[in-house]
This record gives sequence, C-alpha cells and structure tokens, in this order.
Amino acid sequence: HNYHHGGAEGEVTGRRSRRGSDGKFARKNSSRNGGGGAGTAGGGDVSPRQQQGQGDANDGKGKGKGASTNTSTATNTTTAAAADQNQPQQQQQQIVPASSNNNNSDNLLRGGNWHGNSDLAELEAEHHEITKVKNISKIIMGRYTVEAWYYSPFPHPYNQLDSLYICEYCLKYMRKPKFYLKHCSGECPHRCPPGNEIYRENNISVYELDGKDHRVYCQNLCLLAKLFLDHKTLYYDVDPFYFYVITEVDEEGAHIVGYFSKEKVSAEEYNLACILTFPQYQKCGYGKFIISLSYELSKREGKPGSPEKPLSDLGKISYRSYWTHVLLTLFAEQKGDENIQIKDISLMTGIKTEDIISTLQSLNMIRFWKGQHVVFVMQDFLKKYMSEQKRKKKKLRLCDGKYLSWVPHAERKKGGAGSGGVGAGGSD
Repeated sequence: HNYHHGGAEGEVTGRRSRRGSDGKFARKNSSRNGGGGAGTAGGGDVSPRQQQGQGDANDGKGKGKGASTNTSTATNTTTAAAADQNQPQQQQQQIVPASSNNNNSDNLLRGGNWHGNSDLAELEAEHHEITKVKNISKIIMGRYTVEAWYYSPFPHPYNQLDSLYICEYCLKYMRKPKFYLKHCSGECPHRCPPGNEIYRENNISVYELDGKDHRVYCQNLCLLAKLFLDHKTLYYDVDPFYFYVITEVDEEGAHIVGYFSKEKVSAEEYNLACILTFPQYQKCGYGKFIISLSYELSKREGKPGSPEKPLSDLGKISYRSYWTHVLLTLFAEQKGDENIQIKDISLMTGIKTEDIISTLQSLNMIRFWKGQHVVFVMQDFLKKYMSEQKRKKKKLRLCDGKYLSWVPHAERKKGGAGSGGVGAGGSD
C-alpha cells in the first residue's frame, strides 16, 4: 500500500497495482491480482444499482444504499474505479477487431495484455482526466460536514453532487436532507457497525467484518473512503478482505472513526491493506492506534506482518514512527546483559524482521563488530527518548492487548471456536 493524507492519523497505505497504472496502504486492480491496499479495484459480484437497497423516496425505491469502495483497507491505489474500467474494456474489444481486418494481429487483445494499444491508452488517459477532479464537494455524516478530497465512483445519480448525506451507522447514502433526517430520526435501526465487537476500551470499540458476510456495508465503506484517498481501487470486490472498523461510543451509538482492511489470505504476509482515519477524527492519535491494532492481531496469529508495499512517503513516516517507538520502548525494558535476537524481537512485536532492520539502520543502531552485525544500543539515547515521551502532553494512543477479545481465523476453523468477540455487532 501507499500511504497518504493526515500524516500519522490519515490513510497510511495504498494498494499496489499489478495491472494498471496507479498505486496511502494501495492495490490497483483486483484484490486477487493486486498487492495490498485497503482497496483493490475490482468489479464485485453486485452492481451498484443492485446494491442500492432502499433510498430516497422521490428518487425511486432501491437507491439508498450503494456499493462501496483497501487494503486501505484499507487499504489501495488504482488509476480508476474498476466499475468504470469495464466500459473502456468493452469499447476496446469492439475497436480492436476492426483493425484486425487489416491483418494487424499485434493490435489484438491477448490475455488481457493491452500494452502498446494506442486506442486503449487514449481511453485510459481520458478516464484519468475525468477522475482527477472530485465529483462530490462535501459529505454530511452525523454531526459533521466534511469536505471531500478526491473522486469516488458513486453510482448515478449520486456521483455529481454538492452534498452527499451519509448515515454514520449503516453508511447508506442519500441526496436530499429531508430523506437523510427521516432516515436518521427513526428509519435506521442500527447504532453500530455490523459484525463482531472484538475490542472495547473506555469509549473505543472495534468491530470485525467479513467482506463476504457484510458486502453492502463494506462496499459503502470503500466508496466513502475513496473520497479521502487518492490511490484506492477496491470498490466492489470486498469478499477477500476483513474490515476492522474503529468507533467512538457515546449515549447515541458507535460513531465511525476510521478503519483498516486486511486480506484473508496474503502470500506476502501483509497484515494491513488499506487504512484511513476520517478527517473529522484526524490528529487525535487514531492512526497509531489502528497500526498497533493490526500488529496486535499479527501477534495473536503468531505470524509477524507488514503493511502492503510500496509505502508512500507519508506512509513510511507513519510506520517508521510507530516502529521506532515500539523498538526503543522494548530496548528500554530489557536488561543490559540479555542477548536478544532480531527474530525474537519480531515475534514479540509482530513486526517483520526486514522492517525491524530498516528501522534500526535509520537509527544508526546496526554496527559491524567482531565479524558480525549487532544491534548497538546507547543507553543515553534510550533514556533521552523515554524521558521525552513522558514529558509529552499528548500520549500515544495504542491498542492494549488485554482489551482485545479475538481468536485467529485459522484457530476458529480448527477448533470450531467463535470469533471471541466482546459482543455481537449490529444490534442497538
């Protein structure tokens, strides 16, 4: 994933594309073909019109809910929405055979390889120009009015609006304020995300959602997230992902703060595809909390993980800051005569060895001594860092494992265990 926006508190990664041109956590085309980001582009099983559900009365029934966008999480990055790419593909397939009548077999589409085709390049360039300009000016969600940052492929007639109204509990989107107020004042039975509540600490709750079981909500979440992520491509094909939704809870309900997505099966052992803290909750420490939560899950699984690569510049800063804090805090707690290996640090923190080594190198803590590389820790440096952390008025907000009630999915399948959630989601 590439990381973007809001620094440590914004979207951290984007998905890399395996087929396509784009790439804050980001995958570009389909979740099955791509790398990681909170979203992969893909045209999911359900069309936007089919997923609309119940919507504005005057707009016709069946338009209220929409299909939504990582890798995140989350994601993340793709040149264009997969739904919009379908049209250029179909057009190209009609254009190319015409040129094949001139015995120009090089222009034929073979195995989806379009490279070198000037007609398709023109279509993609045109599509890129269209999607460079945001199509929705602002969203009204709960008690916040938030300016949108980027283009998002909401279906017609929701894709060219000054204001889009979104229920913060079920993520249904509407065009007109009267239907939004009617929905929020009694029609919507939800006061929290669907899925299982796996974390609860004071007023923070986290819900785990399977993209296959809660497809419409996850698609709506991805479409909403795309308004604040430059490079994100997962909109409809959410089935291969788990989504972790972070909320702030009060007497009214659980208000969505951000989320990250994670592939169910990752050959590269990525533990985060796409990540986003919504603008109204940025600069509150939630970015580090979401990163730490992804690593807490990795520790429970016993498999060190890493965010999807490549990281954007802002993503590197966010993760490097987190890795530095975790490693230096760990070293400060160790006794000087303890002999600790990098692989031991990896298992203790959930951070992959290559990320540990790169962080230590950036701190100039890898030295060559007596024919081998060792971690060289200066006690003065550690004491200075820890004293600075104590003096900070704003403490880091990190996930505390003792409040996490979660069983790895592999263990659930073996032993038939449940999710281990704090409580079933989706109820009032």
